[in-house]
Amino acid sequence: MSMMVTGLYASLTGLLSVALAYRVVKLRRSHKIGLGDSGNSALSLACRVHANLMENAPIVLILMLVAETGGLPVFYLHCFGTVWIVARLLHAIGLTHGQGGYHFGRFWGVLLTWLVIISLALVDLLYFIQGLAKGW
Repeated sequence: MSMMVTGLYASLTGLLSVALAYRVVKLRRSHKIGLGDSGNSALSLACRVHANLMENAPIVLILMLVAETGGLPVFYLHCFGTVWIVARLLHAIGLTHGQGGYHFGRFWGVLLTWLVIISLALVDLLYFIQGLAKGW
């Protein structure tokens, strides 16, 4: 099995990660801040946006890889992957524009991220239970 679908969404996640990291670097350079945020709220927010992606990406991509290995149809993998990427874009935009407060994008970004995590976890648990039932 080639893991091409998970590879696609891992690649898109990687590109998003670099884009968000670039925002952090750009702010650090323009404000001459080498470490921490020196109380700069824009830098603190940009760091948080990037960190939130990095906190969620490993578990989603691991769960997606396990689901793909378990034989989840490509259509569903693409559904999960698309919702994942849209959720992370919504979250990044919402957290930035809402400046840490409530924003439509932040709310739906988190909600959709959690939906993907929970759904993939349940799919993977189902595959595990089916494997037990078959006697592995």
